[in-house]
Amino acid sequence: MPLKSIQKKTGLTSFSIELAGPMLQGLKFGGSISIGGVCLTASKIRGHEVFFDVMMETINKTTLNAIEEGSLVNVERSAMMGDEVGGHNVSGHVSGVCKIIKVEEPENNKIVTFQCDKSFMKYIFHKGYIALDGVSLTLVDPNPEDGTFKIFFIPETLDRTTFGFKGVGDRVNLEVDVMTRAIVDTVERVLEERK
Repeated sequence: MPLKSIQKKTGLTSFSIELAGPMLQGLKFGGSISIGGVCLTASKIRGHEVFFDVMMETINKTTLNAIEEGSLVNVERSAMMGDEVGGHNVSGHVSGVCKIIKVEEPENNKIVTFQCDKSFMKYIFHKGYIALDGVSLTLVDPNPEDGTFKIFFIPETLDRTTFGFKGVGDRVNLEVDVMTRAIVDTVERVLEERK
């Protein structure tokens, strides 16, 4: 969905997006929505237009520092009690940013290679999952030495998200699995304490 309006100030970016149907239904002031994979709070709702404020920490650590009016973003509402959970649990708490470094398009496939800070690679496993721009994805071929991994995109994901038009050089928000992160960090801490 395209961003409708944007206002940038020192340390604060405010923007709006127009929502309709199920995306707007039941949304209230203070509700959480994932915009480009970043969990944000609805600061104002005026008809179909929903407004958000992005503080300095989020601006500095996500791709929201580069948004402009008309920028296309993935939008997802929070899960509600009783909703089917058909994918992986993601929170919108972004860990960092990745860059697309290669796109391959053999017949009926799109394979994208991403590169991130090598410090995240201890949380990234072959056939594990991560969220990129809020889209929960299964990854393959992680390479800790160069900080890369690949995603094979299915047509449905390409049709329903911004990954249908992203290319080499584009940056995306990375959210590593919180459970994997907790386990890895705990094991590292325990091993360090035993030294």
